[in-house]
This record gives sequence, C-alpha cells and structure tokens, in this order.
Amino acid sequence: MTSTLERRHHIPVPNAGVWPGLADVPHHPVRAFVAERLFRRIVAGLPLRVTFPDSSTIGGGDRSAPTMIVTSPDGLFNRLGEDVHIGFGEAYMVGDWAPAEGTDLADLLSVFAARASRLVPPWMQRFRFTVQSDHPSSERNTRSGSKANIHRHYDLSNDLFTEFLDETMTYSAAWFEPADDLAAAQLRKIDGVLDYAHVGEGSTVLDIGCGWGALAIRAAQRGARVTGLTLSTEQKELAEERIAEAGAGDRVDIRLQDYRDVSEQFDAVVSVEMIEAVGEDFLPEYFATIDRVLRPGGKAGLQAITMPHDRMVATRHSYSWINKYIFPGGFLPSLRLIDEMLAEHTSLAVFERRNLRQHYVETLHRWRLRFLERWDEVSDLGFDDTFRQMWSFWLAYSEAGFRASYLGVSQLQLARSPFTR
Repeated sequence: MTSTLERRHHIPVPNAGVWPGLADVPHHPVRAFVAERLFRRIVAGLPLRVTFPDSSTIGGGDRSAPTMIVTSPDGLFNRLGEDVHIGFGEAYMVGDWAPAEGTDLADLLSVFAARASRLVPPWMQRFRFTVQSDHPSSERNTRSGSKANIHRHYDLSNDLFTEFLDETMTYSAAWFEPADDLAAAQLRKIDGVLDYAHVGEGSTVLDIGCGWGALAIRAAQRGARVTGLTLSTEQKELAEERIAEAGAGDRVDIRLQDYRDVSEQFDAVVSVEMIEAVGEDFLPEYFATIDRVLRPGGKAGLQAITMPHDRMVATRHSYSWINKYIFPGGFLPSLRLIDEMLAEHTSLAVFERRNLRQHYVETLHRWRLRFLERWDEVSDLGFDDTFRQMWSFWLAYSEAGFRASYLGVSQLQLARSPFTR
C-alpha cells in the first residue's frame, strides 16, 4: 500500500495560537535517555529500519523493510520521555521523524502495532504511570462533556469531511465486496446494520449518533420513520439538507439531543460507531438506554470498534495521542466487556456478530489517500500543515491498528431472550 503522497515535505513550526506548546521540545534528560535506550532495544528486534542524522541505522529489517527517518533525535526522545502514549505522534506532527521515501506511513506503523503488547518489557509495565498522562476530568462524557468532546471533532468543518469521505458522507467502516467503490461498500454496511435491527416498512427507528444522515435516509427508503440524534450542530445542519434533498424530510427527524434524554420507545435502535464516544463510565447507561427505549420484540443493530480484552484492560486508564488530538473522551471496549455490560445492566444480549476488521483497513486507506490527494482543497479551508500531519497520522495509525488486529470492528445484533430468528 505504498503511497508517494506520504513523502516528507517541509513542516513549518506549529502556530502557537492553534497548537499551544507543541513546538516546544520538552527537556527531560533522564527520561529521554531511558526512552532512547528502550526505543533502540525495541527496534533492534523489529522488521524495519530506523536511520538517524549521522547516517547510522538500527533495526532488524533489510533494505526492503519499512524505513523511519529520525530527523531530530533530541525532539523524538524527549517527547517519548515526557509521555510515551502521546510523544510519538507529536514527534511526527512536528517533523521529528517521518517515513522514508517509498515507505508508506501505515506500513511502518503496522510493524509497531503488530507487537504493541510486547514493546515494553513486563518489568517496566509497573512504571507506566510515570510516563503517561491522566484523562482530564473535563473530557468525561457527562452531558456537557459529551457535547464539548463531539464539538472538538465533528464541528471542525463539514467541508473537511466532504473532501475525504465518499458521497454518502459515511464516517465508519464500510463492507466491501469485489468491484465495490467506497459508496457502494458504505451502503452495504448500512444495510447490514438495518437488517440486524429488522428495519422495514412502518418501523420506528432511533439512530443514536446519526452522523450526516446516510443511515436515516436508507432506513426511510425502506419505509421507516427515523429519529436521529447528534450533538454536533454542523452535522445536524448538513444532515437535514441531505435528508431533504433525498426526499425523506417527512420521515426523518434529526435532533440535537443526548441519547440519555430520549423518552419515546422504538421498534428498532441503531448506532454506528457511537459507542466509542460513550466512555467506560457511561457504558451501563448507554446500554440501559437502548434497552429502555426498545419496544418489546424490538432489535438493535450496532457497529462498534473494539480492542482485545487484555489490551483494553492494560490501556483503559491511558490518556493517548488519539484522546488528546482526535477523540477526546474516547474509549474502546472489548467484545467481552460489551457482553458483560449487557448482562449486568439490560435484558439484551448479542445474538449475531459480523466482523468487518479487514474492511476498515481498506476504508481507512481510501480515506487517507483521498485526504492527501485533496490537501490543497483542505488547506484552502484554513487547515495548516500541522493539521495535515495530525490527520494523516491518525488515519495511518488507525489503519495499522486494524491490520495488526490491535483494533477490531463488528456489527452486532442485540435482542432480548427468548429470541426466535
């Protein structure tokens, strides 16, 4: 999946007004020393190459292996020493390291992701709290916190998302079959969720986290009446425009409303990649709400990004680069945790599951290529080169996580027992 679009270009110093503190290199001599020694030890056993300004090279890969160029060892190792979960991504954002020409960023990151659970020796795991930040209390997903967290991502600009998403404006894993373009694969994914929820003629549907309305439109085309929930004012505005253009305005109601405040009941509940924004503390209330608003005999269709249970347990309290820059308040559950939450807090259980992990690899790759290809248009919207670095790192980082099975994504059918299929 090599892309020449990832080729390193000059990265200006981050604007302090937009990126406070990012340009400042932390000064932690002891921590930086330890970070460098650990980094060199880890890389020595990985199938990649890392080159330094003095032309020295480390790594267990041959010349065809993914190659990382460190342009500022001082910046990289001080940032890693300050916060191991945030420093690597920040170092990329400011240009302390980059993939070599001919190396795709996701290919490089996949090498690290495939060994994520073994990168830090077990004896050092007990010291992880000394080099990681705590989650800010302001990012907890209370009603006010959720709205602020959603605003920071989804209210960036509708035009930004239009540049790299397909015409359905669907921002979640697609479901590909041979010869599909992205739009066709997204509609297949949507149909999979609607089928799990048994949405058809006359159904009443609650869509928790409705995005820009693609699923609501598809459900309305089946003859359903849909209530869509979002906390993003930008999303609501564009979703309503798209729904009207599709001729579904009389069957779809988009609300700027928290899922916890819904009082009606529905034949079906759908929620696509919304669970990641709920937060671990609020998962019981999220699932209890689905249970409460689902009529007897009703079914729910969810799509959820997950982590293996052991990795979720190990990282559940970590404040990561993704939390700081992309999804504040985000938390990825495991499939096991979902089962436990349903059993403890609802009358629901998972009856069907569809694995879309490999499909997310392709989805993210297509998004990243389009984002990079359309960078001039994105830049014209007011986004700077630091944003380019941040957004491309996020897309590649996520692609690598799904490739390496560090991340998963599933469609889930929830229903009450007993259940006749």
